[in-house]
Amino acid sequence: MPADPRRSVTSKPPRDPGTSAVEVRRSARRSRTVSAYREGDRTVVLIPARMSEAEERRWVGVMLDKLAAKESRSVLGDRELTERALRLSDQYFDGRARPGSVRWVTNQNTRWGSCTPSEGSIRLSHRLQGMPEYVVDYVLLHELAHLLVPGHGPRFWRLLEAYPRTERARGYLEGVAAADRLPNLTDRPEGAREE
Repeated sequence: MPADPRRSVTSKPPRDPGTSAVEVRRSARRSRTVSAYREGDRTVVLIPARMSEAEERRWVGVMLDKLAAKESRSVLGDRELTERALRLSDQYFDGRARPGSVRWVTNQNTRWGSCTPSEGSIRLSHRLQGMPEYVVDYVLLHELAHLLVPGHGPRFWRLLEAYPRTERARGYLEGVAAADRLPNLTDRPEGAREE
């Protein structure tokens, strides 16, 4: 049976450990839109057939991040946020960082999170809500690390090396901060739009 000329399928390995495989489907009928959805244990990204490999890679990344953000929009309450922080502490710090409280706050517009080690309290900016899960986890781990090590010295950063997505999450947050300073920023390649 001949292949459908309107569609080619490319399977890709996951971008990060613990994520599903990515399947890219190209379509000649799709001229300007890019979309993505979960299908079982894989993510399907639909793109125009004319898109270059570089555009494909970029859009796969954009759409994976958008799906992750959409899935994490069911905002965790403070209790669930505390439970998540405890799980992260167990996983990455052998349970040594034990916060007394973890909560969302709306008064942090220049910081992603803050910690008061003497009280064991962690506060996360509401601006993180809706961001990819790995980004929220990184900020939680960053603040948990402050319960163990004050300041941002070498010992502090060695603790965060245990989290495999540290650099990616930091890059994401730096991008968001930069985008906030740029008017009318668009992340669409020429002629493409998100569906």
